Amino acid sequence: MKSTLAQARSYSTSVQLLMVNQFTINLGFYMLMPYLATHLSGTLGLAGWLVGLVLGVRNFSQQGMFLVGGALADRFGYKPLIVTGCVLRTVGFATLGLVDSLPALLAASAATGLAGALFNPAVRAYLATDAGERRVEAFALFNVFYQAGILLGPLAGMVLTGVDFRVTCLVAAGIFALLSIVQIRALPARRHTPTPQQTEEQATDAPQPGNQQTGNPQNPRAHWRSILANRPFLLFSTTMVGSYVLSFQIYLALPLEVRRLGGDGTFGTAAVAALFAVSGLSTIAFQTKVTAWCKTRMAPGAALAWGLIALGTAFLPLLLATAVPVPRGGPGLWLLAAVPPSLSALLLALGTMIAFPFEMDTIVRLSGNRLVATHYGLYNTICGIGITLGNLLTGAALDAARNAGVPALPWAALLALGLACAAALYALHRTGRLTSPPPRTHTKPHATEPTTA
Repeated sequence: MKSTLAQARSYSTSVQLLMVNQFTINLGFYMLMPYLATHLSGTLGLAGWLVGLVLGVRNFSQQGMFLVGGALADRFGYKPLIVTGCVLRTVGFATLGLVDSLPALLAASAATGLAGALFNPAVRAYLATDAGERRVEAFALFNVFYQAGILLGPLAGMVLTGVDFRVTCLVAAGIFALLSIVQIRALPARRHTPTPQQTEEQATDAPQPGNQQTGNPQNPRAHWRSILANRPFLLFSTTMVGSYVLSFQIYLALPLEVRRLGGDGTFGTAAVAALFAVSGLSTIAFQTKVTAWCKTRMAPGAALAWGLIALGTAFLPLLLATAVPVPRGGPGLWLLAAVPPSLSALLLALGTMIAFPFEMDTIVRLSGNRLVATHYGLYNTICGIGITLGNLLTGAALDAARNAGVPALPWAALLALGLACAAALYALHRTGRLTSPPPRTHTKPHATEPTTA
């Protein structure tokens, strides 16, 4: 841990602040969100479908607005979006603890989701800009702080919620309020600064007489055309959806499997908590070492493929466990309920450790260092849609497997998904589609043809 902190101190003050910010953001978020459903259904007595509606509005407002948040960050700068997101989450969390009417709860839930859509792309683009050539290592450290917040947040929330859930909401809101003040005072204003080559290209793209649809950098339509025409980026984004579907199973399939075998009592609760402890602690302990090892031994595209292989093989322990007869009780049942899912959680963490820093760096390279926040926003939107569909299919597969008496089916499907995505990523790597896009060439446009960005 000391070496990790020493490495973080080697970066600029802005990068250090962004890492601490992300830890604090996750601390505040995860001290509240795991206990929100219980508050809504228990304290407020809402029906199950209303609880799902409130939680679904939060997720939709975040995933659906990532693209807008990224575009706004590129337009107005990174700091305003980061600060606005934190202020909005302050208001949203405080409201969740103070109101009990459904319209107010929906508005507060939407506000907390929109807040994430505003600051997430901006934070990543800011980090990529200020870390410069050390982006990969910076994103590895970023993931350490990210996971530390996820690990400590629920523990703090458990203590506070034991007093009153409203106390949890107000403390979480206070954390975001303090974070907003710190960022207003200490975070330098920043937006992406084009390289001399990009400045020259933008000047070449200046509007031509009689041609209104140009690649002018202030032309939003040109921005969207250039991004949607970036085929390597879209292929990469689509392929990486599988990694998010797989890694998300620590929240869905693994806890369901633990509770299916271990029950909903004390043991099941402790075993589920162990999954998150294994994931978070392993990331904090080994992320920077794994990244350094991968960077010295393989190209970024190869590292991404190996990360997907690790994510896919994470379900191999659960697949093999289906061949073991389920004991009726005792230590044998406990071991079967706890050990294979914990091994899977460890392998999921390893796959994420391998892939995440190179994934974030690849997005910057494929963007050509243009509109970085918008690219992050579109990437998050694509992956968010994929997670939603993937979870629906995974849940259906778990139900079908249980009804058909074929428990190996979902684990085999997830293993196959990981290997297929790894093969697709490696193909993109071998064909050069994961490298920086080549410099654009410019020709004099015809008066009747729009230039492209």
